[in-house]
Amino acid sequence: MRIGVPKEIKNREYRVGATPDCVRAYVKAGHTVLVQRGAGAGSGYDDDAYWGAGAVFIETAEELYGAADMIVKVKEPLPSEYPLLRPGQLLYAYLHLAAVPELARVLMERRVSAVAYETIQLPDRSLPCLVPMSAIAGRLSIQQGAKYLERAFGDGAVLLGGVPGVPRGKVAVIGGGTVGTHAARMAVGLGADVTILDVSQKRLYELDDLFAGRAQTLVASDANVERVLASSDLIVGAVLVPGAAAPRMIRREHLKSMLPGALIVDVAVDQGGCAETTRPTSHDEPVYMIDGILHYAVPNMPAAVARTSTLALTSTTLPYGLVLASAGLESAMALRPELKLGLNVHDGAVVHPVVAAALQLASAA
Repeated sequence: MRIGVPKEIKNREYRVGATPDCVRAYVKAGHTVLVQRGAGAGSGYDDDAYWGAGAVFIETAEELYGAADMIVKVKEPLPSEYPLLRPGQLLYAYLHLAAVPELARVLMERRVSAVAYETIQLPDRSLPCLVPMSAIAGRLSIQQGAKYLERAFGDGAVLLGGVPGVPRGKVAVIGGGTVGTHAARMAVGLGADVTILDVSQKRLYELDDLFAGRAQTLVASDANVERVLASSDLIVGAVLVPGAAAPRMIRREHLKSMLPGALIVDVAVDQGGCAETTRPTSHDEPVYMIDGILHYAVPNMPAAVARTSTLALTSTTLPYGLVLASAGLESAMALRPELKLGLNVHDGAVVHPVVAAALQLASAA
């Protein structure tokens, strides 16, 4: 199979879908890997490294998409890439179609088979290709939150860890999954006053054991969410329903009761955001203000630490990519059943039931 690795074009997206080691593995398995020149530069991989691994260089995205049977990338195709997609092509990337219905329509119209990293799901309901980026995004949410609470960016002017004799900053983490757990871990490490909210009582017991009393846990009821929002300096939106739009836990009216200069870091922005006031931003312009509350909503947060993120991502996506390339889509799903839920669009239809429901389409599954 001819596997194409394009250069990412999303704002400051420095990750790459395949490292030179990945290329070497694909070539060893008998495949041809087409790499767009400069694709790995943002992650610290120069063209010589890809050449040494056996890659064939392609100058333009148009040439690459035109020649490749399978596209391996990080983020979803952007509108300028839509015309490059071909019928029968296999797209393997993060897609988050619930938040970009126009891409879903393009994939259906162009009859592309699209496997989304974020919905590949093991029997225990874990998401192996999403976990590494969720962990990084969770940690970055506190790192970025601490920065944007500085007076230069808004009215927060809060040091999360405080100092002796001064109250610590208050951090609310809404969602106790991978993002939320890693966000809380970083916030606790800084010395912040941390509260984690989740809908699952079982998960709250697990988090209570994990943090051994260093973080408060609360059921994510409307009353608790409203109460915690009103007293927090930093709120991390870490809610995830695989394949679906994120539930709106933070409503516009909540902002009026929040602390002046408080900051919302909505990691759920990839799935539409868990705040009604969330809109996607970029690494160039990451924040905006609504009703005195600062919002940070960068969909590709892990790109800020591209080398770490690329290595973490490809360590989980490569094994599935090899099966897809070597066995073909249908046989790959038989060999690795978790790929069945990874398949979002096929043969002109949305085939993932949750994604279809989010897009208000009938599922062809």
